[in-house]
Amino acid sequence: MSEIELAEYCRHKGLFVEQVKEWRTASLRAHEPKALNNHKVDKVVKEYRQKIRELEKELTRKEKALAETAALLVLREKFNALWDNSEDV
Repeated sequence: MSEIELAEYCRHKGLFVEQVKEWRTASLRAHEPKALNNHKVDKVVKEYRQKIRELEKELTRKEKALAETAALLVLREKFNALWDNSEDV
């Protein structure tokens, strides 16, 4: 708005031009930190996503190792059971 339009608007609404200018400045300042914080938040989110991916890969690796160990234990028990039964006969 030009100065003339702003003055007319203020007279119509019963405001002072200085008030409107202060509100505008305060509004602009209120939005500035958010723009700076968004960059920081995006960086943190990216770091967390990377950490989640790493942890998921590690979890998958450990689950596979656990499944392999469980299978080996089952095979050992079957093998031991087979030898124990053949000695009794």
